[in-house]
Amino acid sequence: MMKHVIGAGATMLILIAALYHPDVARAHGGADMDQDFCARLAGDSTVHFSAYQPQFGLKEQYCTEIPQEGDTFLVVDLVDPALRDEPVGMRVIRGNGKSEPDGEIVADIRPSTHPDGVLRSEVMLDEGLYSVIIASEKHNLLKRPQYLLRVHMVNYQKLALSIAGPLIGGLLFVWLAYRLVRSKWMQRWWTAASSS
Repeated sequence: MMKHVIGAGATMLILIAALYHPDVARAHGGADMDQDFCARLAGDSTVHFSAYQPQFGLKEQYCTEIPQEGDTFLVVDLVDPALRDEPVGMRVIRGNGKSEPDGEIVADIRPSTHPDGVLRSEVMLDEGLYSVIIASEKHNLLKRPQYLLRVHMVNYQKLALSIAGPLIGGLLFVWLAYRLVRSKWMQRWWTAASSS
């Protein structure tokens, strides 16, 4: 009986560890580009996007979930050296870019070369959705956004996932505790302890 209890407890710990997973989008510094949520293909080349709001957190960097409204620094790292020699630009449009292709242009950085491999812009973002499109003169990439920014919005899917792990773990713990209390082994132990 004790083996079953220990096995069930170990299974519960593994389940909780697997479900309680840190948010990938938040911590991407130093990650492998294949696993980096903020790295995307621009044509045949790879780019990496980061957003900063130093007025709220000096070291915090974001990808698609921007926590506050306000001045935001947008940085695109041109990972592939070939992109550094050709003119590359960036456009930020209010909306999701699909249903509103002609939305308000918030920032338009005209294509130019970036020998240091970094494309920068500062924009004022209000609450809502924004599309970020990175384009080069050789590759017309304006057909679809590479990044969809959610500024100061609740992501209910991530919220539900962050609650689901601990909730399932807690329910599993309660169920195991109930099974242990109701087991014959526990009842015999309780009877023996009470009669002593």
